[in-house]
Amino acid sequence: MDDCRELLKHMLGSIAYRVQKALRGAPFEFGEFRATPDTRNPRELVRHINSVLGYARTFFIGGTYRPEPLESLEEEVRRLHRTLHDLRKSLSDGPFEPISAKQLLQGPLSDAMTHAGQLAMLRRMAGSPVPPENFVFADVSADNVTADQPDPIAPDEVWEAPGT
Repeated sequence: MDDCRELLKHMLGSIAYRVQKALRGAPFEFGEFRATPDTRNPRELVRHINSVLGYARTFFIGGTYRPEPLESLEEEVRRLHRTLHDLRKSLSDGPFEPISAKQLLQGPLSDAMTHAGQLAMLRRMAGSPVPPENFVFADVSADNVTADQPDPIAPDEVWEAPGT
């Protein structure tokens, strides 16, 4: 079970890394960019990622998790990293009941990673694409779920924008 917990913690580190990768260098107005009237803007999407991870934490601590919207993307990001930290701690301390490690991975953690990818897609749609990198070599750490993520180790030097 210890290997399983370490893998899940690494997934949390990967989520933190991918969210920060998608947000690094974003223009100030990006937080309110809306691709269509019916899609979440980045601020709302980060809040949703936080909700998904807060929900995951309820399996360890009980209760419910329904965060109120915050006014800025920066505030939502700070709250997200606090939730990542708290969930990481819960993975160290709590038993896996009534949810299994596999269910945690296939449900809320995979959902959060999907939404991190959506942030990157929204950056492209907003006209500020995220430079690609080879994530196999990324400096992801299970111990680092903060907003202070390292720069890419293996950025793609040659990158073609769509339509070129």
